[in-house]
Amino acid sequence: MPLLGLKIDVDTWRGTREGVPRLVEALHRHGARATFLFSLGPDHTGRAIKRVFRRGFLKKVSRTSVLEHYGLRTLLNGTLLPGPDIGRPSGLCADIMRRVRDAGFEVGIHCWDHVRWQDGVAAADAEWTQREVNLAVNRFESIFGERPRTHGAAGWQMNRHALRLTQQLGFEYCSDGRGTHPFLPVTNAELIRCPQLPTTLPTLDELIGVDGVTLDNVAASVLARTAAAAPAAAAGVAADPVGALDAAAAPAHAHIFTLHAELEGMKLLPQFEQLLAGWREQGYTLTTTRAIFESIVVDQLPRHEVIYGEVPGRSGTLMLQGIEFLKNL
Repeated sequence: MPLLGLKIDVDTWRGTREGVPRLVEALHRHGARATFLFSLGPDHTGRAIKRVFRRGFLKKVSRTSVLEHYGLRTLLNGTLLPGPDIGRPSGLCADIMRRVRDAGFEVGIHCWDHVRWQDGVAAADAEWTQREVNLAVNRFESIFGERPRTHGAAGWQMNRHALRLTQQLGFEYCSDGRGTHPFLPVTNAELIRCPQLPTTLPTLDELIGVDGVTLDNVAASVLARTAAAAPAAAAGVAADPVGALDAAAAPAHAHIFTLHAELEGMKLLPQFEQLLAGWREQGYTLTTTRAIFESIVVDQLPRHEVIYGEVPGRSGTLMLQGIEFLKNL
């Protein structure tokens, strides 16, 4: 049976407290597994207001109501209200995270401070990057009593220092960008020996409000993509002028779908349950990203450059899977 990995990004204090338990219940109802990636430090969501100056941001928020999905309290965190410490080891959120692990789901790192990483990592130096990653790794160990084995970057934002750290810190695999199939990343001609399993499908918030897609038909829009034989047809990545994505190299057996505790765990939960039921009907095994990692042979993975570009329906630039490195030599 083809695999479909469910990658759940948890960005906020409210998403951890309210969205995560709802998603766990929904996944159990549908017999699905998933990978939960947690934000582990302060919730400074309100500081994202400065993204108003980013091209495409206002257009995106006009399609998906930020206030409706995140709530006023969350949008004030880090500005008029202090940012709550999401992963405080003795707190309720940390207990929820442990319960997710104990329920049989995979857990990993999303980030320390979501807004700080998403808005700052692209231009950050090695020292800044290592500090942020170390804070998240140390907090993960405090909560779970073990080292993290996977990482999925906030906002699909990375830099070469962060990519190096995925190898240096011993992550078994990561899911930090967008693309079509698993690969070993190459940055500035440097090979990183930590496999990347990119998100292959567009997210619900990227689709709603575009080309006639609404809340009523967004699940059908995604299911039409997963009905295709190869993930390349549904990558949800921007076209690259040098042919960044090699559709012929994409395996037909696996997709990775990213959802958010603040969206699919709350207002978009009915649409997510439609997806779960639809994917079952299409014959997919709904599982963790680790299950996809365990289905590949790392030494046989292609090596692809990482590039940074835009994705339809999302503002700013993201880490994308580029062309295969030295393919024609």
